Amino acid sequence: MKNPKILIIGAGSRGSGYATYFREFPDRGQVIGVAEPRDVYRERLVNAHNIPADNVFTDWQDAAARPRFADAVIIATQDRMHTAPAIAFAKLGYHVLLEKPMAPTPEECRAIVDTVKAAGILFGVCHVMRYTRFTQRLKTLLDAGAIGDLVSIQHLEPVGFWHQAHSFVRGNWGNEAASGPMLLTKSCHDIDWLSYMMGVPCEAVTSFGALKHFRKEEQPAGASDRCLDCTVEPNCPYSAKRIYLTALERGHTGWPTSVLTPDVSRESVLEALRTGPYGRCVYACDNDVVDNQVVNLQFSGGRTASFSMMAFTRMRDRETRLFGTRGELTCDGHRIHHYNFMTDSTETIDTEIDTGSALGGHGGGDYWLMHHFSQALLDEDQNQILSGPDETLESHLMVFAAEQARRENRVVKL
Repeated sequence: MKNPKILIIGAGSRGSGYATYFREFPDRGQVIGVAEPRDVYRERLVNAHNIPADNVFTDWQDAAARPRFADAVIIATQDRMHTAPAIAFAKLGYHVLLEKPMAPTPEECRAIVDTVKAAGILFGVCHVMRYTRFTQRLKTLLDAGAIGDLVSIQHLEPVGFWHQAHSFVRGNWGNEAASGPMLLTKSCHDIDWLSYMMGVPCEAVTSFGALKHFRKEEQPAGASDRCLDCTVEPNCPYSAKRIYLTALERGHTGWPTSVLTPDVSRESVLEALRTGPYGRCVYACDNDVVDNQVVNLQFSGGRTASFSMMAFTRMRDRETRLFGTRGELTCDGHRIHHYNFMTDSTETIDTEIDTGSALGGHGGGDYWLMHHFSQALLDEDQNQILSGPDETLESHLMVFAAEQARRENRVVKL
């Protein structure tokens, strides 16, 4: 396939970010269509890629009503809006890259997988952690037996106190009915990554977690329901004024400040804090997803893994320890420290690579995801995609089982 034509469904931060890849590398594809209900975001993508008016839509269903006019579609709608467009475009013969999570229920995930397999299309899910150079170097070490047989993994996702407040209290993913449980919307990346590292099936899972802090009962005495009106705000680490105005003062006009308003200025940010969801007190929102969770997983062959999702941290890269029969690996998302039992020595491996791309999110995972997906299109080769239908379904089912285990306070077998 030469110069694949790409349709973007959802022109928010993820959809527009993935589209950026094709502006930087036009020989690998061309964005020729967009569906986005919000005028500002839609027009920005139209202007950035010179999209013809005939291929501009406010509703994805209008794009799907036409005969196929692109080779592939990137679906970056909100989580609960994935299933219908994924199935519709797959049936039309589009190759599909779908933002994670695949869907909010096991039944919908299976329906997507069944459809894409029946259609015979290329399909990938944006599990960007699989694609980082760190992950690929680590996987190579494991497969080469650098630490013998892999026995167990400890994995921490330090979400970050202000990131939790932004995305999972005030933001789009704070309420489970509107999005999904925290383990699915945020940490399905990590469960999928553990599955990828282990390389063998998961047999059983248990989990504990709760919404410990971001509740009305924890609101300080005298606090107001909006940060701009609050006398307690100067002493609150979750102050919306501190998070967004400080970022703006430091010249950060992208995420997360750009989520509040498409035209970032001090005046527009203040107006958003005054009237929008991101100015609410973190103790007076409609959030109900957990702010801490642990998951224990039993894999075949006697292997185990433990995962912790923690809101109350400095925002930083994930931290992981991998234990084998001949050594140990300690990782921070960029560097791998390899301790060898036989030599009693440690080697440090730096995996950072400058891709020369602005698409550097998730430790370079965004760039490498798009590199692999575009290569799959160019070669018409599903093997270029590391997060295909079967792999994604397996790790999503692990997430659903972990949530069942947490709610029912028991071990769930897969």
